[in-house]
Amino acid sequence: MADKTFDWLNPFASIDLSIGERADGIKQWAISNRDLIQPTKRFLESLIIKVEAALQAVPPLVMLAILVLIAWQAAGRRVAIVVACCLVILGLLSPDAWGLAMTTLAIVTASVIACAAIGLPLGILAGKSDRFESVIRPVLDTMQTIPAFVYLVPVVMLIGIGNVSGVVVTIIFALPPLVRLTSLGIRGVNPSVVEAARAFGASPGQILRKVELPLATPTILAGLNQTIMLSLSMVVIASMIAVKGLGNEVLRAMGRLDAGKAIVGGLGIVMLAIVLDRITQGLGRSGRERGHLPWWQTGPVGVIARLIGRTN
Repeated sequence: MADKTFDWLNPFASIDLSIGERADGIKQWAISNRDLIQPTKRFLESLIIKVEAALQAVPPLVMLAILVLIAWQAAGRRVAIVVACCLVILGLLSPDAWGLAMTTLAIVTASVIACAAIGLPLGILAGKSDRFESVIRPVLDTMQTIPAFVYLVPVVMLIGIGNVSGVVVTIIFALPPLVRLTSLGIRGVNPSVVEAARAFGASPGQILRKVELPLATPTILAGLNQTIMLSLSMVVIASMIAVKGLGNEVLRAMGRLDAGKAIVGGLGIVMLAIVLDRITQGLGRSGRERGHLPWWQTGPVGVIARLIGRTN
């Protein structure tokens, strides 16, 4: 083959850095270092199995009642009614819809737990250190913008197909909002309040636990809400690597052009997303929205407390 002449108007066609061939070395690295990831894989696999077993062991009506009570406690009666309607619709979509939803919920729960364990410390550190924040920002930008299909391949090479790979892929996609909003919440605390606490002799740890984190809680919960929503948005993509649940139903329906299964799986994901979104938004309610009452005086806990008080 004749050498290509360099064209000053189109120089990119004449330059080949062989990036694709060099990046293909990731495959060999992943295969040779697969043993390093096994402890993490076993931990995540155990977490998913335990969460799914707990969710599947509870009868559907009991789980429905538990979620409705949590929604009532977190966000009020109106949200509890909305959650109840969504869960009833979810259960009536098909005989298998509830079980598939619990499997999806287990995957999302495991992903969110891992995101919280990783994201909260990173967010706090980014909120405290400008240097660390400037270093981690491009990493978070990359995690948010890179297509999920790009890192499906190396994740599968390292871990293999299955629910654990789905959780890892979901963590990569859903972690950045929690880190960013945790950092934003810490940085948004009024400096005068921090200075007042420091003047009264509070240590840095006490300031973090008793001043900054409580004041930043609404922003952190907003980040947690975004992480949950992004985790749910990944269930269909993650099903391509053999992750079970509602996303797998949508993927199978696409392969068979089965509109009925696609609607059932899609609506199930939507109903589950509404339930989780309303509950997590309710957790971030201000005191004014609760009627200036502490949480133990509202919702079902408040009703029980009042009944006990009348009995006494």
